[in-house]
Amino acid sequence: MDVFLIRHTSVDVPKGFCYGATDVALTDSFMTEAEAVRKRLQGVTFDAVFTSPLSRAVRLAAYCGYGDALVDDRVKELDFGEWEMKSFDELYKDDARFRLWCDGDYVNTPSPGGESFAGQIKRFKSFVDEKKHQGFKRIAVFTHGGILACGLIMTGQAEAKNALSVVPPYGSVVCLTV
Repeated sequence: MDVFLIRHTSVDVPKGFCYGATDVALTDSFMTEAEAVRKRLQGVTFDAVFTSPLSRAVRLAAYCGYGDALVDDRVKELDFGEWEMKSFDELYKDDARFRLWCDGDYVNTPSPGGESFAGQIKRFKSFVDEKKHQGFKRIAVFTHGGILACGLIMTGQAEAKNALSVVPPYGSVVCLTV
């Protein structure tokens, strides 16, 4: 099955902040970025189109002509729990749990009140396995950087321990065969 993973456009959040599960606004460059994504998808047909429930993904799906995309929670971004909307630098300085998470095993260790990267991989794999079982040949998924990293890991193009460094930029379209 071909899975087109489409990352939302730039967010209006200061650089270096945790915003995974938070429904944040997009920047003023949305129209320009969204048009570039729409052009990359032009002429490609899908058996089905899915989106994260977060507005940054839903809005891009609608702009690209998929206002009826099916919402699925399994393609949401990583939930940082208590660390949502906090600065990575401040967390690293002030929260020993965050330092342990960053310097230790963030793949398998959940954030306080949130989830681990392994948990995100598991839920995305559940989504993909279900869609394969349903017989889809090509799907589009409007989603987030963490899910794009999950896809790269699932297809052997990246390792989980490097997940944070393989997240494609905003507006990326990555086609994977699973």
